[in-house]
Amino acid sequence: MLGPHPFSLFVNPRLGTPGVVVLPAAGFRRAKAEITSWAGYAPTPLRDLPEIAHAAGIGVLRLKDEASRFGLGSFKALGGAYAVANLLASELARRGVAAAATSTELAAGLHLEATHAITVTCATDGNHGRSVAWGAQRFHARCVIFVHQAVSPGRIDAIAQYGAEVRRVPGTYDDAVREAARQAKANGWFVVSDTSYPGYTEVPRDVMQGYRLMADEAADQWRGEPPTHVFMQGGVGGAAAAVSVQLRARFTPAPALVVVEPDRAACLLASAELGEPTAVPGDLDTIMAGLACGEPSLLAWQELDRATTAFMAVPDEAAIACMKLLAAHGIVAGESGVAGLAGCLLAVADQAACATLALGSRSRVLLFSTEGATDPALYDLLVHSR
Repeated sequence: MLGPHPFSLFVNPRLGTPGVVVLPAAGFRRAKAEITSWAGYAPTPLRDLPEIAHAAGIGVLRLKDEASRFGLGSFKALGGAYAVANLLASELARRGVAAAATSTELAAGLHLEATHAITVTCATDGNHGRSVAWGAQRFHARCVIFVHQAVSPGRIDAIAQYGAEVRRVPGTYDDAVREAARQAKANGWFVVSDTSYPGYTEVPRDVMQGYRLMADEAADQWRGEPPTHVFMQGGVGGAAAAVSVQLRARFTPAPALVVVEPDRAACLLASAELGEPTAVPGDLDTIMAGLACGEPSLLAWQELDRATTAFMAVPDEAAIACMKLLAAHGIVAGESGVAGLAGCLLAVADQAACATLALGSRSRVLLFSTEGATDPALYDLLVHSR
């Protein structure tokens, strides 16, 4: 359906290997109770795509559409803002301001003087920073967001509208991550990152627990026989790991997880091939901006290394084709939101990949469109180009 595009597929030899519990169930119960209590919360739709499924030769194809999430345009609203609320409550308790401040109290400004003295920060390709900025504004903290040189003006403006200071730094997303950490240490700020690394795991764990709600909703909305496959985009891996954990909790047997990345930023595939977390070099120049990550998240890798059936890397051209395909069906999905669909359609069109992944007419595939048109100008350019 997409035309011939090259892609890479690597079957995970460590699938099913025992490992640590990355996201405890109790943490998700707290995240779900908190986020579903927020004003503006509503489950996002699970869209059936029967025409695309029929053309692809698979039984069922359904897409969890995150474009409407809290008005922020992406699933990231579930993670960053939740982690900001948790961090502020913990810091107020540590400072003796409030033993157990709730997000309702924070949003109402009950501890305004104290929260205004706290600065949260992170690096972003766009969507996570927008969520952190939104959470900081909602709960009355100061916010500084670091972006790398390839982040578009539209995405910077979308962050700044929530009152954050946005600082552009040279290099890639991973360079911005390091700069955010340096500035936080120097200034006494608090990093709210969606990627984790040695010595920094608890806040990213909260972020990932928030992401699980997206998959939990999808499981509630699913009708009929359970999904056999889920194609999920990679990035640093936090969203894919959260989806993996929640779908294993909700479906027995769990659907086969295929993690899909841009071929110019495939750090998870490289890590799978080498059997350990691996950074990929280069400028990570992909239109799938939210997935332009060169280093895996430590927490995410601990889950994906043992739970992923296969890893894929797909070209930008396939993502653009999928954006156009979904637009023709009335669905607005951004560049990073279509990576899973691109992986699925490329795989079903390839006889060897179909055999490897056991894809066919009886397959039931779940996808996640993790963003809408988060950069409207770029979306219009890509979808309406020839």
